Amino acid sequence: MMADSPMSFRSCRELWTILLGRSALREPAQIESELETHWERLHQGLSYYKPPSPSSASKVKEKKDVAQPLKDFGLRLSKLLGLDELQSVELLQCYLQEDYRGTRDSLKVVLKDERQSQALLLKVADYYYEERMSLLRCVVLLLTYFQDERHPYRSEYSNCVYKLEKDLVSSYPTQFQSLFKAEAPTWETHGNLMTEQQVSRWFLQCLREQSLLLEIIFLYYAYFEMSPSDLLTFTKMFKEQGFGLRQTNRHLVDRSMDALLNRNGYLSSLILVEGMDVDFLHQCALEDRTERHQFSSVPDIVKEMDQLLLTFGDIPHHGPVLLAWVLLRHTLRPDESNPVVWRIGSVALQLEVFKYLAAMLKGLGVSGNNCTASTAKMCVYGLLSFVITSFEEESLQAGSGGSQSSHLIDATCEVLSAPSLAEVIWEMKPNMGLGMILDSAVGMFPHKIAPVLQLLTALVSNKSSVKKVYNFLDKMSFYTQAYKHKPNDIIAKEDETLWKRQTPKLLYPLGTGQTNLWMPQGILGQVMLSGEQGYVVRWDFPYSSWTLFTCEVEMLLHVVSTADVMAHCARVKPILDLVHKIISTDWTVSDCLLPLTSRIYMLLQRLTSVINPPVDVIASCVNCLSVLAARMPGKVWSSLQRTGFLPFSSHPVNSMAQCVSAEGMKAGNYGNLLVQIEQPRGEYAVTMAFLKLVTTLVKGQLGSTQNKGLIPCVLLVLKEMLPTYHKWRYNAYGVRERIGCLILELIHAILNLSPEGGDQGSMPTLQSLCIYGLANTEAGQAVVNIMGVGVDKIDMVLAAQPSSCGSEGPGQVLIQMAKLAFSVSNNAIRLKPPSDEASPLEQALTQHGGHGNNLVVVLAKYIYHKHDPALPRLAIQLLKRLATVAPMSVYACLGSDAAAIRDAFLTRLQSKTEDMRIKVMILEFLTVAVETQPGLIELFLNLEVKDGNEGSKEFLLGEWSCLHVVLDLIDSKQQGEYWCPPPLLRAALAFLLALWQDRRDSAISVLRTKERFWENLTMPLFGMLAPPSDTTEPCVLETCAFVMKIVGLEVFYVHSASLEQPLKDALRRLANAQRYEYWSQYVKSLVCHVAAMEDQGVCYFPEQTHMLMLAWRMLLILATGHSDVMQLTDNQTKLKLFTDVLDATKAALTRPSSMACLRLGSMTATLLLVLLKQWRSVVATALDILPPLSLMLECVLQADQQMMDRTKAKILSALVSVLQIQGLNGGEVSQLPQLLLCVCETVKDEASSLRDSTRQAQRSAEPPEDDDDDDNMETDFPRGPHKDQRDGVCVLALHLAKELCRSDEDGEHWVAVMRKVPVLPSVLSAMELSLRSKQNLYFTEAALHLLLTLARTPQGAAAVAGAGVIQTICLPLLSVYEVSTNGVSQSFNRKSQDCACWPGVYRLCVSLMESLLKTLRYNFISEALDFVGVHQERILQCLNAVRTVQSLACLDEADHTVGFLLQLSSFSDEWQFHLPKLLQDVQVNLCYLCQTCTYLLHSKKMLHHYLQPKNGESLPPGPLPRTQRPSQTPSKEVPASALGRYECDEVEQKAVLAVQCALLKILSKTLASLQHFTPDCCQMILDQCMDLSSYQTLFALSFTAPAFDPDVSPSFGTLLATVNVALGMLTEMEKKKETALLSIVDLASSEEIQALKSLLMFTMENCFYVLVSQALHCLKDVAISPRDKQRLKQELSSELSTLLSSLARHFRRGSPSSPAGGSGAVALPCPPQSKPPTPGSKGIHEGQEPIIQLVQAFVRLVQR
Repeated sequence: MMADSPMSFRSCRELWTILLGRSALREPAQIESELETHWERLHQGLSYYKPPSPSSASKVKEKKDVAQPLKDFGLRLSKLLGLDELQSVELLQCYLQEDYRGTRDSLKVVLKDERQSQALLLKVADYYYEERMSLLRCVVLLLTYFQDERHPYRSEYSNCVYKLEKDLVSSYPTQFQSLFKAEAPTWETHGNLMTEQQVSRWFLQCLREQSLLLEIIFLYYAYFEMSPSDLLTFTKMFKEQGFGLRQTNRHLVDRSMDALLNRNGYLSSLILVEGMDVDFLHQCALEDRTERHQFSSVPDIVKEMDQLLLTFGDIPHHGPVLLAWVLLRHTLRPDESNPVVWRIGSVALQLEVFKYLAAMLKGLGVSGNNCTASTAKMCVYGLLSFVITSFEEESLQAGSGGSQSSHLIDATCEVLSAPSLAEVIWEMKPNMGLGMILDSAVGMFPHKIAPVLQLLTALVSNKSSVKKVYNFLDKMSFYTQAYKHKPNDIIAKEDETLWKRQTPKLLYPLGTGQTNLWMPQGILGQVMLSGEQGYVVRWDFPYSSWTLFTCEVEMLLHVVSTADVMAHCARVKPILDLVHKIISTDWTVSDCLLPLTSRIYMLLQRLTSVINPPVDVIASCVNCLSVLAARMPGKVWSSLQRTGFLPFSSHPVNSMAQCVSAEGMKAGNYGNLLVQIEQPRGEYAVTMAFLKLVTTLVKGQLGSTQNKGLIPCVLLVLKEMLPTYHKWRYNAYGVRERIGCLILELIHAILNLSPEGGDQGSMPTLQSLCIYGLANTEAGQAVVNIMGVGVDKIDMVLAAQPSSCGSEGPGQVLIQMAKLAFSVSNNAIRLKPPSDEASPLEQALTQHGGHGNNLVVVLAKYIYHKHDPALPRLAIQLLKRLATVAPMSVYACLGSDAAAIRDAFLTRLQSKTEDMRIKVMILEFLTVAVETQPGLIELFLNLEVKDGNEGSKEFLLGEWSCLHVVLDLIDSKQQGEYWCPPPLLRAALAFLLALWQDRRDSAISVLRTKERFWENLTMPLFGMLAPPSDTTEPCVLETCAFVMKIVGLEVFYVHSASLEQPLKDALRRLANAQRYEYWSQYVKSLVCHVAAMEDQGVCYFPEQTHMLMLAWRMLLILATGHSDVMQLTDNQTKLKLFTDVLDATKAALTRPSSMACLRLGSMTATLLLVLLKQWRSVVATALDILPPLSLMLECVLQADQQMMDRTKAKILSALVSVLQIQGLNGGEVSQLPQLLLCVCETVKDEASSLRDSTRQAQRSAEPPEDDDDDDNMETDFPRGPHKDQRDGVCVLALHLAKELCRSDEDGEHWVAVMRKVPVLPSVLSAMELSLRSKQNLYFTEAALHLLLTLARTPQGAAAVAGAGVIQTICLPLLSVYEVSTNGVSQSFNRKSQDCACWPGVYRLCVSLMESLLKTLRYNFISEALDFVGVHQERILQCLNAVRTVQSLACLDEADHTVGFLLQLSSFSDEWQFHLPKLLQDVQVNLCYLCQTCTYLLHSKKMLHHYLQPKNGESLPPGPLPRTQRPSQTPSKEVPASALGRYECDEVEQKAVLAVQCALLKILSKTLASLQHFTPDCCQMILDQCMDLSSYQTLFALSFTAPAFDPDVSPSFGTLLATVNVALGMLTEMEKKKETALLSIVDLASSEEIQALKSLLMFTMENCFYVLVSQALHCLKDVAISPRDKQRLKQELSSELSTLLSSLARHFRRGSPSSPAGGSGAVALPCPPQSKPPTPGSKGIHEGQEPIIQLVQAFVRLVQR
């Protein structure tokens, strides 16, 4: 990518990474393809790299696809490296692709600048050296595993090795020899850059390559036979080279190269030993068929080898070769070879061959490939085994003073550390092979205790070997003892070879009662050694070594303060090491070792308190305790506390401040030992054991009490060790890094502890201590310093290793330490308590430093690390955390490196072979950056303005835009390929979702227009997922969820007309392919499966399920409002989706014991509720909705009260909606009693709880909590269970109870339930308290609605009245309104009557009184009069307020009040008896109200003037009052920008119309009420003797038009005007295309228009009736003068005649009849019973209309 030509080949390092299985290519077929493709490179080895040639240089110059600067640079590189020119250019391209740390623009500058280009040359040279090493490592890898059956690529490796077999023999040794003989480069031959430093670097590379070539040759000959001639050739070659010591360029050797030189010597020696095939020689000897060995038939070569090896002996590397040749000569020709064997064997022993073998195996094990080390052990095993079998042990110790024996045991132990070899020993006979060494060592046991234990420790490899070792030691037959002098209690033979004990003897001088060994009387002992030095006797008696070991430990405890302590420590340490190995391998034996393990604590206590403590023994003790603590941490901890070894606190730890100050903290014996012994010596065995022990105790999940005890230990680590460990003295390389790893592992374990139960308050825990220590003390800075090591330092350490294949080299330890530091920092920041100020740790991580010296840059540059993919991944993870929480710009921190680092990120992201987890982490980092790092994300988006126009809004993707990769990843053609696995696709879609959520419009605009973008994006929604019952990869669900969210956001934010056509097409395909039905079914089945799994106690991907559920919910909710765009218009599909949501909700909520299911159910319940509201027409056709909802309600009510309030509310609301939409059908009536019972129980409990909480709030003087909470569509959360809320459980339960009451037509079920459940007393009690305290508004309103519904039936009304409703409401209701001194209620404002408010509560109470009185009649008259008496001021004010306030709320109250008075007016006699003064006031006010309404209806201009907005208030809403609007009237939305003058006038006109309708209702009820206060017309006409004294004259004898002035009394003119107004409105409604009432037709349905006409007719009838009645009353009133009566007759005759003719014309056109007959369209009160019955049909002719007949009769009467 950095080069001008695309890469056509793979680098060796990338090939090595692929073969290791660290790349995206992990399938065997892919590995086989790679090996096949690059076979030639592996076949040639280092010969693949050719020397420069003129032909190659000319080809480079002719290449047209490479830029000229790169060609020139390639030629310079060729000269420096001595490499072929074409290969140099390819190498440069590879380097620029993989390792170059700059941008393309910076490369141009570098190539032009001489100084910078020289630096680049040296970097490419290092890359070249690494490439050569990687090529050889690939071959080592193949030879390592090609016969390993456990390796996944064994077959592929094997095929390749067998293909290479012959060529490896010929080419690789030649390459080794050419490397050995190569002359060092000079500046004359390689240019002036070949300085001394570069020559040294070249020579180091030469040694490393030699080492790897020798390793390849050794591994090859471990599997394939070496011919004798090849052995001779290798022997000559190695002799000439001095086994690597006589290098051609040995003047360049320095001390740092010693390890490599030794390694080369080891491998050279092993190759020659392997070439002699000692294993096969041993087998031939055992079978006595030595002639089969290849050397038996080549005497010339043998002779030449003899002569050659006789010259060996000057360097240690000769030892194994000489020893192996001695075996070969001795075995093949024992007669001929005695002198040669003797001479060569003596030289081998003089070279201390066994010591050399032990050192060699240790060296290879530490620095090399594990397989190479284990192969070497196999080779040495064969050698040692044959040596021990062939020669006496004494002969092997000749001339060494016995030290050869210990070296032999050391070498044997190193060999046996290979598990497979340890197994072989147990299967062999004791007198064969290495078993003879163990047998020999046992002969001196326990006099020499260490050799046996050393060997047995090595032999413990698995559980079966543990049993064998235990039993072996448990049944010992001989006890060897040393004596300085002959004891007195024995009898000896004459030759002193046999002793017999005369008396029994205790073997250890321990006290009585302690474990001891007893040597019985009469046993025999063989004297093995005797002389002046003393005697060594082997007694023949059986005993258990485990008892002996216990005695040894007891002895050490006894002599701990004496001079013998060191000698006893030397005997006890091997015991402890063996115990450690045994219990580490097989825990089950630990009970048998209890006598030993229980004494470790006392041993630890005693040994750590002496003046010069034995550090190695203490370390062994602590190591044993670490293993024990892994299984029984509590027991180990309690025993350790008594030893004083661990740090402790002398005071209880109560606060973090005490921890930080370390007040009362003691370091314990360990702390003293660290400071006084280990740090001065520079050896830290105890420290490493201590850290392992504390880590094990932490991981053991001790209780909180024990964990507090560990606080001093952790504090010591945080305060004294972590900040300073790097400054300690160290004797050995790598120990510092190992201690750093152990410290970080401890902190990592603590930070990953599961949270402790319960709130600890201010008490510190281990986790809080670590978090605080890292965030605020030097410990955090120490971790920062570790992370700041940087990629360059790590790469340098890796390059300096003898072999990079090792897993425990210093480079790997450094990488592990850095990874732990990343993880620890990430967790510390994640778990740190939120704070306004940044902690010192965060400051150190994010501070800006000069010259790129800040940690963010260091972290970002870990992207250049290629050896361990986890290192850059964890560094990016920490960057992601910092980008989320730290108040800083990552882009600013990166400075001038930003573009280069971006290129490196994108290069790894684009690579098809890159490890998938790194790619995922990079995308996750970018996803976080979208929201938190605007500068950084702009850098990665790399958008360019189209055509370079700055003002343009069109963008293009830059060359280095991350969107290129993301678009490739979501490409449907790429899916299923190895480089785009599902987790990577998920990460790419998460990034795109972040762009949409953060509204990155520039990036979104580019993506929208990309070809096939929407097709590719929506492709996951067309896939077929496995059923939830099968294993589904969680990321697949998340992928689909992200797609749904992106589509949903696009539809939501973009106007439908502006949506891209490809998106519309994709949505159309989605609908046509029935994917809505598929996903609905899948989500349902997923929820059902989760519920089923929860029943079994299994948690099935809960987070992914919730994510998909949320996305699907969002998509469906959007579909309800954008059905055309989403193509979701088919009612059958909608019904299927609704049914699935209902089933899913039922499945989740019918498991009230599972919180996961309840959370899931809460989400689906939200969706269910939205669909119920939006798809009413669809829901109306659905079947069986109520039964599952009822079941859900019952189950949810059983769940946790606080957590499930939201869900309960949703289910209650859903039930209310269903009942409103569908009602109860025949099949569901049977469920009504159970549902009623359930709801009433809920209402009772909730009301009681609300009452109690209200009382408690009053006591504590808390403010009322009537404010609305923000609606939360998400899952439930804990909240106050008894808070009054509009969508609260109590309020919604009351509404559901109301709907159920409405569905229960005859009221029988309600009565039955109320007998069982005292719901009404509970509700009324809570309502009384709420009214008195003016709290719980929503509850009070809902309760009144329920009571209103109950009051419609006689049984319900009786129950409500009997429960004491008047006592609940009457007096407490005074608290909800205030009466001002000027007589106007403060509540009469312009607030909409739709809002919940306390005046609304008063209106409901009045309606309730009206309904109860209407239903119960005389049974409720007393209570009704009590109510009207208590609230008479409010009632009178309300009637009077219509004149001053025309808000719908005020008119609504007047409407309710007049309705109540209308019912009460039927009982005027009782009213007159109890409240005569109030009755008179009410009559007067009703007349004035009639006048006011008539005036306002007559004068529209005046009404419009009164309705003008005042003080910023808005006009009353335009539509008709709620009670007249049908629920399904569609609303017409007009954009605000389109409203012209006409629209504004229309809005005002609608507002006026709404007030007119309200006034008309009030007027009709007022006149109906006045009917009851005026004499009966018919009776007055027919009965001339009627007594009129009990009736008041209501209207003045005047015919003036109605006035708005309260001083003008209502008159007959008012009534005539009322009829005229009503008639005028009726006439106007009949006209067509009139602007005045055109809005009514636009606004209301035909039913509403018909109802309005009936209302006008009803008003006219009542008005005529009152007019006629009052006129007759005046005519019969003796107090009125005849002149006035005559005037009355004349005026009425004239006016009524005119009105009758108008009415006649109107009826001829066909008018609605009066609603008085009971068939009206609106529920209005009936006229009194004395009125003639009025037919309700429209087809009656004008002369037969009852009202006209009545008026005509009156006119005829007055005209007489």
